Amino acid sequence: MRRKQRKERVPRGYTAAQKVEMWDRWGRGESLKAIGRVFGKEGGSVYGQLAPYGGIRPRPRCRSPLELTLAEREEISRGIAARRSIHSIARALGRAVSTVSREIRRNGGGDAYRATEAEERAWARARRPKRCRLACCPRLRRLVEEKLREHWAPQQIAGWLRRTYPQDESSYVSHETIYRNLFIQPCGGLDKGLTRHLPSRRSIRRSRQATRKGHGKGQIADMVSIHERPAAVEDRAVPGHWEGDLIAGARNSHIVTVVERSSRYVVLLKVSDKKTATVVSALIEQAKKLPAELYQSLTWDRGREMADHKRFTQATDIAVYFCDPQSPWQRGSNENTNGLLRRYFPKGTDLSLHSQEHLDKIARKLNGRPRQTLGFETPAERFSACVALTG
Repeated sequence: MRRKQRKERVPRGYTAAQKVEMWDRWGRGESLKAIGRVFGKEGGSVYGQLAPYGGIRPRPRCRSPLELTLAEREEISRGIAARRSIHSIARALGRAVSTVSREIRRNGGGDAYRATEAEERAWARARRPKRCRLACCPRLRRLVEEKLREHWAPQQIAGWLRRTYPQDESSYVSHETIYRNLFIQPCGGLDKGLTRHLPSRRSIRRSRQATRKGHGKGQIADMVSIHERPAAVEDRAVPGHWEGDLIAGARNSHIVTVVERSSRYVVLLKVSDKKTATVVSALIEQAKKLPAELYQSLTWDRGREMADHKRFTQATDIAVYFCDPQSPWQRGSNENTNGLLRRYFPKGTDLSLHSQEHLDKIARKLNGRPRQTLGFETPAERFSACVALTG
C-alpha cells in the first residue's frame, strides 16, 4: 500500500530574520500591504506583528553588564554542590558576598538552586516594563491628557511644558515618551483612546520616512513657477509670504486655507464652491485686511481654483507662484496645516455646514498652539509681533 505523501506545511509565523526585515521595511516607510507581499502574506498579518508595539520598533533585549552571567551562575551551582561557603564562591567570582547571597536566596536557596532556572528567572525579571514618568506622576499625566484632548501634538506638549515650567524638571517629558505611552500602553500610562486626537489618528505609529503622494493638477495659463520665487522667501526670515490650498469635503464643499510661512499663522475662508471666481474673490477680500508688508506673495499648488490668478495679482499687487506637479512638500506649512484641520473636519465632512465664525474659532485654536519650529511660541504671538513692526 502506497503511503500518502505528506504535504509540506507552510510556516504560519515569522522567523527572527523575517521580523528584523519587517521592522526594517516599516522603518523605511513601506506600507503593510507591500511588506506582506515580500513574505507572501496579507497586510493584516504584518499589522498583527507591529500592533502590539504600536508600530514602534522594540529595543533589543539586553542585560546590564553588572548582571550575573550563566557561566557565573553555573559556578555558584558547582560551589553549592561542593559545599563551599558563600564567601569562597564570591571571592572566586570577584563578586560581592551580598550579590551571591541574594542570587541563591531568590532562586530557592542552597538546596534548590539551579543555574539554568536562575538564568531564565533573571531574563523574566529583566523583561518587566519599567514604570515611566507619566505613570509615576498623575499631575503630569493629567496635563498631557488635557493638551492631547485639545489636539496638541506630543512635540508641542513637550516644548510647552519646558517653556511653562523651566525650573521644574519633574514636569518635563519627551514627545517620544508620550508617543510610546499612547501606542505601547504601559501600566498606568495614557489612555489608548487619546490617539484619536493625534494628527493622523492611526492606531500604530508610522515611520518618518513614510511618503505622502501628491496629486496631479491641470495646466493653468501664465503660471509663474515656484523656482522664480525670490530666494529670500526660502529661509522664512522675512514675513509676508503665504501658502494656500483648497481642502474638500462631502457634497462638493470646500474651505480655503492660507498659512504665513514665517509665523505659521493660519487663516480659513468659507467659500460656496471651488470655482476660480469664488476662490479668488475670497482671497482678495482676505488680502485687503492685512498690511501690504505682511502679504507679498502667495504660493499655490496647480489646482484649477487659481486659474484666475492674474485677477488676484492685479487687485492686490501680490505675486502668485505655483508648485511643481505632485510636490506637496513645496508648500510644507500649508500641507501640515491641512493635516491638522482633518482633526476638526474628517474626510467625508460636509464643510458647507460650518460658518465663517466657526472657521475663525478653529483658526484661533491652531494659532494659539505652541510650535516647536517657533521655539514653542504660538503663531498668534509671532504674527502679532510682525504686525506691530509694521506700525
